[in-house]
Amino acid sequence: MKYIINSFLAILFIGLFSCEPSKPLDIKLSPQAKLIRQAKIINVQDGSILEGKAILIDSAKIKLIADDQELTELLPLENQVDASGKYIIPGLWDMHVHFEGQDLIEDNMALFPVFIAYGITTVRDMASDLGEQVLQWREDIEQNKFLAPQIFTAGRKLEGIDSFWKGDLEIANEEELKQMLDNLENYQVDLVKVTENALSGDLFLKSVQQAHDRGFLVSAHVPLDLSVEQLANAGLSSVEHASYFLRLGTDENKIAQKVADGTLTKGEANNYYAEHFDQDSAFMNYQKLGKLGLAITPTLISGKQLAYYDQDNHSNDEFLSYLTERFTSNYQWRIDRLKDYTPKQWEASKVRYQLIAKQLPYIQKAGMTILAGSDAAALNTFVYPAYALHQELMLFEEAGLSPLQALQAATINAAEFMGKSSSMGSVEKGKQADLVILNSNPLESISATQDIFAVINNGQYYDRMSLDTILEQAQKRKKELDQERK
Repeated sequence: MKYIINSFLAILFIGLFSCEPSKPLDIKLSPQAKLIRQAKIINVQDGSILEGKAILIDSAKIKLIADDQELTELLPLENQVDASGKYIIPGLWDMHVHFEGQDLIEDNMALFPVFIAYGITTVRDMASDLGEQVLQWREDIEQNKFLAPQIFTAGRKLEGIDSFWKGDLEIANEEELKQMLDNLENYQVDLVKVTENALSGDLFLKSVQQAHDRGFLVSAHVPLDLSVEQLANAGLSSVEHASYFLRLGTDENKIAQKVADGTLTKGEANNYYAEHFDQDSAFMNYQKLGKLGLAITPTLISGKQLAYYDQDNHSNDEFLSYLTERFTSNYQWRIDRLKDYTPKQWEASKVRYQLIAKQLPYIQKAGMTILAGSDAAALNTFVYPAYALHQELMLFEEAGLSPLQALQAATINAAEFMGKSSSMGSVEKGKQADLVILNSNPLESISATQDIFAVINNGQYYDRMSLDTILEQAQKRKKELDQERK
């Protein structure tokens, strides 16, 4: 019976992913068309692998997936790539980055090609003081004005008055909320981001509700005077940072209400959450949230880099060769906060990180959607643009997710969340030609996503030599910017 089911699935997979012609093909192709031959195509939906096929790419689309011998006559040899023994996955998505810093515009732009060299063809920018600039970059990238990953962006995020973060859309009442949502609609942002630094719980909840009512995806942090469940019921699409989920190991609704009533301080609430976490309660709450359709972007790497800073100060990290001195100078504020840490505090920070990471298999089992995002930004110390996503995926695997589940978080889950699964996120005929060709199998170890043979971004093919040239140019540009500023 098992053999029959597996055979049926294999036939179904071939039917979905191939279009095998029964007669000679008559297809009009541009001179830039490319044929990727004999690679092992990974189906990120179920982890099956399709072999013996060729992928025909033209006009930034996957035109056809068919038997290799059926397609070899369509293109001259110079337009064909022998990918024998290689593995093809969709282009990777980093679902939480920040392009930030009014004085870092050139620095951010210098890193755009690095994302491509690392196989990341799409990013979700989660708002910053460069909101309008990022929106312009989004348009420029769509018009192929420079090499960069496709951007989905929140523009600027909603916050309260006198927010700690620069460039927020600060609101004090519902009328100002309406005005700012009007602005975001005019910007044509891809989602709305809400954070809790200075925003009251009541207005925070209304921000989520009204953004959702306007048809926006809504991503947020979680204020202490609201519960994750309240926000999910109000229309929240995703929680950013799994650290908030440690509250779900208690009766979060009860604690949040006490904070809202003023009978419990925020500090007391945090202490309670830290001391009363129960895994069974957390899992039941994850199941509730899964049924509500809530997604989570864990951003484990950003927490780990600081929790283990006493063991690795990152002074010898190779990736620093791509980052300007002005960019990395923003790291110092978080480092300064760690200077007086005691051994007990260092140990506590590691225990907290490990507990957060431990939640991933439970979240996955509960049916929630996990999105891979790094939180890479100038203000996030040692969370490197492009590279940090690969680190995040390895942390997913270390935490107990399978390599396939980790890969899904950076491909099909992301595309489905953004409403783009019909055109992105998997290797299928008719979809956008964003692909990564790997030397080794990511279903055996997710670290294989770093073993890149070639990248196809928006239909443009970059072999290993081209990718190395991109990285060399990025290092050169970093040196130029540093020198210009001395």
